[in-house]
Amino acid sequence: MTTTTRSRRPLAALAAAAFAALLLAGCTAQGGGGSAPAVPVGPGAPLADESGAAAGDVDAAADGTSERSVVTTGWLQLTVDDPLRAAADAAAIVDGAGGHLDHRSETPGTDTQAARASLVLRIPADALDETMTELRKLGRVDQLSMDASDVTLQREDLEGRVEALTGSVARLQQLLAGAATTAELIEIESELTTRQAELDSLVQQRAALVEQIEYATVSLELVTEGVAPSAGPDDFWSGLATGWEALAAFTAAALVALGVALPWLGALAVLGALVVGIVLLATRRRGGRQA
Repeated sequence: MTTTTRSRRPLAALAAAAFAALLLAGCTAQGGGGSAPAVPVGPGAPLADESGAAAGDVDAAADGTSERSVVTTGWLQLTVDDPLRAAADAAAIVDGAGGHLDHRSETPGTDTQAARASLVLRIPADALDETMTELRKLGRVDQLSMDASDVTLQREDLEGRVEALTGSVARLQQLLAGAATTAELIEIESELTTRQAELDSLVQQRAALVEQIEYATVSLELVTEGVAPSAGPDDFWSGLATGWEALAAFTAAALVALGVALPWLGALAVLGALVVGIVLLATRRRGGRQA
């Protein structure tokens, strides 16, 4: 028994030493270099986390080097002499700055309605200040408001998700090319179709957001002072003339109303006469029978 116990002790010591050596080697492999393995960047880059942000985007956000993305909207109301001509001038100013019109409506002036025009302008963000200065010269500024919304995080999220899905689609295409069985082919094609549809949707969202960032949206309203009410009479003769005009207008309106109602009155009179005649005839017949 003593000999067996002594022979097992060296074996146990050797096993413990080997286990410690394995642990030391594992720790050295995980932390010896002090840096993580390089992450590939490009269409095939893997996801950095479940949110869909790539590793390069996370590093850029941490360093604070990403460029701010801002969506600018505004409202401008001007009082002008001729809204229609001013609308044409505003369109020319925006076109000269490299922008375009999304909407334009014009209302010509009448005796009872003032002329006005409404435009929705898309102005390049880098030429917004100069263009707004030129637009303000068209008339008197009644209202002006400008709003800026920071969409940097939204754009970075879309960029990361597009990059991740692009890599996923590329890897699925590689797997599709190497599919060995029909079942694998069908499964990969189904997943590829789903990922491609998601990618197309995200690309459209990104394009729309970029367009809003690159072009500010400004609503322009062009109005006039309006139709001024006529002054009231200030003496006897002007009062007499005003009263006569009012009487003439009332008489004309009454004659028009009478002309409209006259055919109806005639029809009602004829109908009433027929009813009265029928009643009288029925009454006479009853009287004759009783006699």
